[in-house]
Amino acid sequence: MAKSGGKGINLKDKLDGNELDLSLCDLYEVPVKELAGFPKATVLDLSCNNLATLPSEFCSLTHLVKLDLSKNRLQNLPSDFGRLINLQHLDLLNNRLATLPVSFAQLKNLKWLDLKDNPLDPTLAKVAGDCLDEKQCKLAAVRVLQHMRVLQSELDRERQQKLQKEQELEKKREAERQAREAQERELRKREKAEEKERRRREYDALRIAKQKMTTQRRRETGENQKPSVSHPSHPLKKECSWSRILLKMFLLLLLGALSTLAVCRVTELQHQPVCVTVNTLYEDALTLLPSHEIFRNILQPNSQQ
Repeated sequence: MAKSGGKGINLKDKLDGNELDLSLCDLYEVPVKELAGFPKATVLDLSCNNLATLPSEFCSLTHLVKLDLSKNRLQNLPSDFGRLINLQHLDLLNNRLATLPVSFAQLKNLKWLDLKDNPLDPTLAKVAGDCLDEKQCKLAAVRVLQHMRVLQSELDRERQQKLQKEQELEKKREAERQAREAQERELRKREKAEEKERRRREYDALRIAKQKMTTQRRRETGENQKPSVSHPSHPLKKECSWSRILLKMFLLLLLGALSTLAVCRVTELQHQPVCVTVNTLYEDALTLLPSHEIFRNILQPNSQQ
């Protein structure tokens, strides 16, 4: 069932053989889904209705051979109208069409066309001409198809040129991108080489500095060790010198002590306080050293004298 103006339409009642007559049904829209259920209805009459547009789904009715859309309010046809490739007879009389879709050129089987009483573009109106008899309507179909094919070729050429320009532009952008990437790679490579050279110079400078420090340390160590290596007997000589000096001082002290003792024992100074002390120490020493007979024998004669 199809809805139109609140009334239900039974399509089966409108079907007569392969002809489906939906004219004068006050239709505001085409019942595409219902029509698709009648693939044997190759002739469809939708004239004298209130159709202002056709849905894109209408172009799926590829079984249509004859289509009457005259005396409606159509302002345009679907862009994929050319899908109706089996269409041979098309009546668009008395609508509001100014142009036809470019896909119209694909209606290769179209043999009859009526575009009268439409506000057509002047060029299209001139190409279509009149459709006052069968011959003129057939000629209109041929001429309009040729015209639409030319438009399609021009459109395809423009589309191809546009595509080519876009491809060239894309290639140019790609080339620029590659050149930019190559420049960036070269810049990074140069920066990396400069960084490597800088680090190498720093490494060489550090190595040279270390070598200089090592050489300086060796030189200083060599100078410190050179006296001990060249004159190994110096410490021994110093030790011998100190021993001799100590021995001499001891001998001098001993000689001084013996001289003082001799003076205090022999001379008239023996009664002086200093000599009394010296003689007392001497006597104590003789008492503490009874075993030193030799030393006593050496000193005794002196005391007796």
